[in-house]
Formats: sequence, structure tokens, C-alpha cells
Amino acid sequence: MDKDISKNVAKLLLDSKSILINTKEPFTYTSGKIGPTYCDMRRLISLPAERKIIMDYAADLIKPLGVDYLAGGETAGIPYAAFLAERLDLPMLYVRKKPKGHGRMAQIEGHMNEEGANVMLIEDLMTVGTSQKIFVDALRAANTKIENSFVIFSYDIYPQSKINLDEMKIKCHALTNWWSVLDVIKTENYFDAETITSLEEFLNSPDEWANNYSQKAL
Repeated sequence: MDKDISKNVAKLLLDSKSILINTKEPFTYTSGKIGPTYCDMRRLISLPAERKIIMDYAADLIKPLGVDYLAGGETAGIPYAAFLAERLDLPMLYVRKKPKGHGRMAQIEGHMNEEGANVMLIEDLMTVGTSQKIFVDALRAANTKIENSFVIFSYDIYPQSKINLDEMKIKCHALTNWWSVLDVIKTENYFDAETITSLEEFLNSPDEWANNYSQKAL
């Protein structure tokens, strides 16, 4: 991860409100857990100036890897796979979370001319890599070669993410992560000292932060 690019992207995400911080009124996640952060990479599809910068960085990162196809993961990875396929002049696929229940019963949409094609999975972000496994398994079942994935944003705060990627034998290429966001927040004083301290505590120990907040709320 290039440090300058990582910080530039982190600032773009903060300024575009694609990353939100609220330590006083935490967000509730799909898992039921709470935290002071919310990442909305889908917001970028409606912001052409920021999107262009970020996709240009992404294309420069992906091009040297020599992949044959880009595969967007349903649903958030699909627009980014399309943007990047256009820039890199590569064929695009997209992968469903499960096969559709009619027609060809396809889980992978698009067309591949050969078995063993080198495919790169495209998603918007990675928390621990659970969704990546669904897509990687589907692509490998279709006899593709997949060793790399791309995300705009990787949390990089959960040890399980490295374990999951190692088990999948996947290298995930991210433009930025929470540590770059924290660096930008501190350097440019985006928030008051109390908020920054609380955010840093969450990033270093998410479950402990959530437990402490719940206890205070009682």
C-alpha cells in the first residue's frame, strides 16, 4: 500500500462523507455489533470527481498484475469492476452471492472464453473477508485462477482478516485503511481530541470499545 496514495484516498473518503465517525451515537452493524464508524463506499459512484481519482489509482495498482478478467462481487463491487474494466480494457464478470433461481441458474454473469483465466475479484471494502470467500469459491468452481482481490478500503483492524485471506490464498490489494484515515484525522484535526481518542480506542480493540460503550449506556 503506497502511503501517499493511501492518505490521499483517506482524505477523499472523509471529505466526501464516505466515511462517517460518531463516537457519541454509534452505528449498529449488520452483525448486531456497534461501533463509532460507518463506511459507505457506494456513495462514491455518485461523485464523479472523487471517483475518477480513486479509480485512476486503482487502475495503476491493478495493471501490473496481468489479470485477464475483473469480477465484481454482488452488489457493491459491480460498479467498480465496470469502471476499472473500461479503464484497463479488460473483460468484466460479476459474481452473485448465490446462483439465481431461474434460467441458467448462473452464479457468474458474463462470458469467459477459456478455463484457467486469471481473474481478479473487485469489491468496495473488506472487513474480515467473509464475503470474498463466497465469490472466490464460486470463481474457483468455474475453473478460474484467482490469486488477487481489490478493495478501495480495508479495515485492517481484525486479525481474522489475515487468517481468512491466507486460508483462501488471496492477496487483497487496498488503496487505504483505517490507520491512514486515523493519520489524516490527527494531522488535519478533523475532530476534537476526545473523539479522536475514542476512535483510536475502537480501532485498537473494537469489541472492548463496544462493551465499554454499552456499559456506560446502561
